Amino acid sequence: MKQRLLSALTIVVLVCLTTTTSCQDQLNLEDASTPLAIGLDLNEDNQFEFYTSTPIFSKNIKKKSLEISGTARTLRQSRALQNAQSPGSAQGRNYQVLLVGKRILQHEDWITMLDIIFRDARNTVTDRVIAVEGSVSEIMLLNPPDQPMLPILLRGMINTSSGSSETVSTTAQELRRQYYEKGMTPSISQVKVKDNSVLVTGTTLLHKGGKFAASLGYQESILLNILQNNARSGVSLSYAIPGKPQTGPFHTDMISFTAQKLATKIKTSYKRSRFQFDIKLKIAAALTEILFPLTIQQDYKKLEPIIAEQVKLQTEAMLKKFQSHKIDPVGFGLNARAYQYQQYKKVQDHWTDAIADASFHVTVEFTINSIGPIK
Repeated sequence: MKQRLLSALTIVVLVCLTTTTSCQDQLNLEDASTPLAIGLDLNEDNQFEFYTSTPIFSKNIKKKSLEISGTARTLRQSRALQNAQSPGSAQGRNYQVLLVGKRILQHEDWITMLDIIFRDARNTVTDRVIAVEGSVSEIMLLNPPDQPMLPILLRGMINTSSGSSETVSTTAQELRRQYYEKGMTPSISQVKVKDNSVLVTGTTLLHKGGKFAASLGYQESILLNILQNNARSGVSLSYAIPGKPQTGPFHTDMISFTAQKLATKIKTSYKRSRFQFDIKLKIAAALTEILFPLTIQQDYKKLEPIIAEQVKLQTEAMLKKFQSHKIDPVGFGLNARAYQYQQYKKVQDHWTDAIADASFHVTVEFTINSIGPIK
């Protein structure tokens, strides 16, 4: 009986404490301002600059969002300036996207400026982190009248492009994991403004400290996702076939295919004082486009080794790019730690130097499962 009474009292106390805590943190909706996008940049004087975009729900206002900007020492300190320009108390709990300008990416350890996002448990960590080719103000102040609100537009664009593996989808939480993970380097989505429209342009690769290293286009981004085992069936690749003629200004030497099945295997070894990675890609595909004359039903089997060679060459070129910049966005260090731990342990604190000296051997097994309904 005493135990039951004690249990009941404990439950009552916990409920009271929970209620008290939640009441202290409550904010009426009409008193809140909820930005859906936040942008970070540096101005010409190298001062930390912030931008926010908040939806406005009023039938009497044609413009459906409020953009706020200013300079501050920290992201938390910017809250006062946000409140000074906002009709409600600014809350950072529903960010959809986090934009980072090119000037910030020229500096290492800029990710420390995001400390409040992770330290304050009320903030979201699922916002997509996006690199901007140019200044953040170009995008945040764009506001085309014939497009959705910027945060919704960007979130949808990144979801669509990453769904087809043409970029990566890196949340704030995932960026932090990649930043502190010794066995890989970070990668985030990349956009720019072109002809008054926002365009996803591929993937931004970062050095270990977060500084800009290189960019990948759509096709390289697909290969990166394939190497990471993140690509799903349905990704599309296009290649120029050697020896095929071009007609006028048209690239009539091209062939495109859609991968129906994908498999990536990476074997890790340590030989001759350096790491060796044997990468085997297996792709079963459907041909979706052929721009040169070909007796397809008779000769499509001859295309398989040719396309396999093109995939191999582009993959090897991308790996050399990684090595030249001393970056590891694939996470080969995770494989080294799992299968060659004793050797990895010796170089874990300078893994990017080890990856620059590593040896890669790529093989591609490519098969055509479908040639389409036309000859």
